[in-house]
Amino acid sequence: MIVRILSEGQFQVPSAQLDRLNRLDNAVVDAVAKGKEAQYKKAYARLLALVREKGQQVPTADFVSSDVVLPQADLTFEEAKSLFVGDGVIPG
Repeated sequence: MIVRILSEGQFQVPSAQLDRLNRLDNAVVDAVAKGKEAQYKKAYARLLALVREKGQQVPTADFVSSDVVLPQADLTFEEAKSLFVGDGVIPG
């Protein structure tokens, strides 16, 4: 799966990580829904860290469409309220 983190680039994340990505995405959605900003920040940081640690960065010269697009790391809680709703951003 190709995951793009806006302002950072694309990462090839093994499909074996999909369940973990989904759980973290759901944790972000849950924190946003409950209005818990500190919990949101921790969950979103863990989601981005998983992509960076388990994914292999795709060279910028390669044109590959993204399966998932994650907002930039400094996404505010207010901005997250419009993105992390329902099923979140990770398909699954």
